[in-house]
Amino acid sequence: MDQELQREQDYVTALYSRLDALLSEAEQQLRDVRSLNVGGNHQARTERDSFARLYQERIVQLRDVDDRLAFGRLETAPETPDGASVYRYIGRVGLRDEALHPMLLDWRVPLASAFYQATAATPLGARARRHLSSEGRRVTRIDDEVLDATLLDGEGAASLHQGEGALLNALTQQRTGQMSDIVSTIQAEQDRIIRSGLNGVLVVQGGPGTGKTAVALHRAAYLLYTHRDRLQNSGVLIVGPSRSFLQYIEAVLPSLGETGVVLASVGQLYPGVEATREDPPAVAALKGQTFMADLIARAVRSRQKVPAEAQELQVNGDPLRLSPQLIRNAIEHARSSGKPHNEARVAFVNHALNALAKAWLGQLQVRSRSLDDDDIPLLREDLRGSNDVRIALNTAWLPLTPEKLLQDLYARPQWLAELTPAWTAERRALLLRSRDAEFTIADVPLLDEAAEHLGEYSAVDQAKKRAADQQRQLDVENAEAAIENMKVKGLVSAEDLADGFTEFTDRGTTAERAAHDRTWTYGHVVVDEAQELSPMQWRLLLRRGPRRSFTIVGDIAQAASAAAARSWKDALKPVLAGSFEIDRWRLEELTVNYRTPSQIAAAAETTAIAHGLPITPARSVRASEWPVETVTDVAAAIRTDRALPAAGTLAVIVVDEALDALYATLRAEFGSMIGRGALGLSRPIALLTPHDSKGLEFDAVIVVDPSAILAASERGAGALYVAMTRSTQRLYLAETPASRPASRPAKAGESAV
Repeated sequence: MDQELQREQDYVTALYSRLDALLSEAEQQLRDVRSLNVGGNHQARTERDSFARLYQERIVQLRDVDDRLAFGRLETAPETPDGASVYRYIGRVGLRDEALHPMLLDWRVPLASAFYQATAATPLGARARRHLSSEGRRVTRIDDEVLDATLLDGEGAASLHQGEGALLNALTQQRTGQMSDIVSTIQAEQDRIIRSGLNGVLVVQGGPGTGKTAVALHRAAYLLYTHRDRLQNSGVLIVGPSRSFLQYIEAVLPSLGETGVVLASVGQLYPGVEATREDPPAVAALKGQTFMADLIARAVRSRQKVPAEAQELQVNGDPLRLSPQLIRNAIEHARSSGKPHNEARVAFVNHALNALAKAWLGQLQVRSRSLDDDDIPLLREDLRGSNDVRIALNTAWLPLTPEKLLQDLYARPQWLAELTPAWTAERRALLLRSRDAEFTIADVPLLDEAAEHLGEYSAVDQAKKRAADQQRQLDVENAEAAIENMKVKGLVSAEDLADGFTEFTDRGTTAERAAHDRTWTYGHVVVDEAQELSPMQWRLLLRRGPRRSFTIVGDIAQAASAAAARSWKDALKPVLAGSFEIDRWRLEELTVNYRTPSQIAAAAETTAIAHGLPITPARSVRASEWPVETVTDVAAAIRTDRALPAAGTLAVIVVDEALDALYATLRAEFGSMIGRGALGLSRPIALLTPHDSKGLEFDAVIVVDPSAILAASERGAGALYVAMTRSTQRLYLAETPASRPASRPAKAGESAV
């Protein structure tokens, strides 16, 4: 082995020895804590369980960073009189030796920033940057970038290894169906964005292949590390366009040393519902507009109804008249509380029962002068138990779930017409569907909107929430006492320790609790493919991130949904509405295309420009050896691609309407090699719609019937642009006979396959 390579191997071996020692230490601490006999003492049990949780999380973190633990070395100017350079190693986590001297810098610390940002013109104190490539725990290659020209003189030059560079080496690797982190190859413009401030709205605009998603994920890891005090207990929400996308990225954050993040698709942002079905474009566009929020509000208010005439009730054999005015007064009293529908219903019922009890008392006093106001509580209980009274009050103000409200709105055309007198019949028809139809992605923000107006469904739900808040306060107090008892003050915060308490119920990690609590508010929200979001989806996200601390990532030119905005200014109106910062959001642009070979990028950009898309120009850093090909037979193209050496992953992208038929055809020939949707990402061949392919990348892509993709929706050009830019090596455009002109000369690079 080369002497310099062996030197790096020895150092990396020492790092792994330290990692193993720390892992072994954490495992022993976990065993010791679990073996404690704490008897029936409540506080002692919570202390034990919370420390066990902390050690478990440490073990998971240390195991997750085992692969490619160290990936770089930064050589800086001498700091001592002997003139020796200082070497700082960069990795996924920070490590110190037993004497607490740093062995490995976490990539997120300020000292590591020069590894990504230094250039020969602006070296930031660095003389050279070395990239370490590894397989498992074995260093396989080193690449040096010299920033100080004096290193090229004299004997030191012999130790330098200058190859094609870590970035280009990484770009040419095969794809695996899951996203790889870029922590070892972050470029200067990416690093600047990753390390930018937490507060406010940051928009990251970039064309296909510029690393937007990778930047967003690394930014989430950086913010959690740098602003842990603020984000540890509130968490970070990362929103992606689809389940396929989430499956693609799910391994990245754990490999960066972070597990406290909630990953969700837009269809998963309402707990208890996982929507995967898209509405037709016209329906999705309608549901995405903000006037739907007003419709939901009117729908809730309309369920608070004053009867048209008085009702005769029977209570314990006595007739009792319920007047419309009594109900009207009770409704106005409840509305004045400002509480949501289900919570304000308590005030409505109490006010109505009080008024009815007084009316009944008046009737009874005519027959018996022995009754007085002291008897009202007993009369109220009799009224509460009366079937007639319950029916009358429920008819006037019925408790509702968001699901029931939306199902009724879609399934009752007469009620919808009453609520939308200014709408056309054609617009109302877009919303009508059967009560048992599954909820769509566009329904999720409407469910959330309804939940805002309805509130908790029952007193039991409210009581549980109050109990959880009280338990949290008790947990923090117990944690403070535990920290004093175990003499670990300064090593862990009371809030972190309280997160680990598991007595009686497993409240889980911050991420687990946040994912199941609709009212949870996050310290920061990252939105990928943000150009696709409708105004109603933005309203939902603002409720999850009311601090308006957002990283918004996307490309307006790739917008394919019917409700998508035409510019970032339009997209951000719901985010910053009512804020003094309406014009103070920050825009960063990524200008280098790392994924897409130049000939594929050129073909995609030509198509985009021809259809008027506002693309962001980006320079491709490499070319592929394969030209863009036009083919006529999808199966034959797959056979050709599979025959190539090192075939890697292949995606077949087709419009939703043709997906089932094409899947049946290809399945008959290729069997289990092919899968569709999220399942396809674990197979050699993935069959996807343009929407499913957003944010993903493959070694080869076959775009089936481009003209059908263009014609599928008003934003078809954006969908085609997305599909054409998923490949890192080869692109085929498969024109079906029906989509091709009757006669035209063959194009350059066209194949008869």
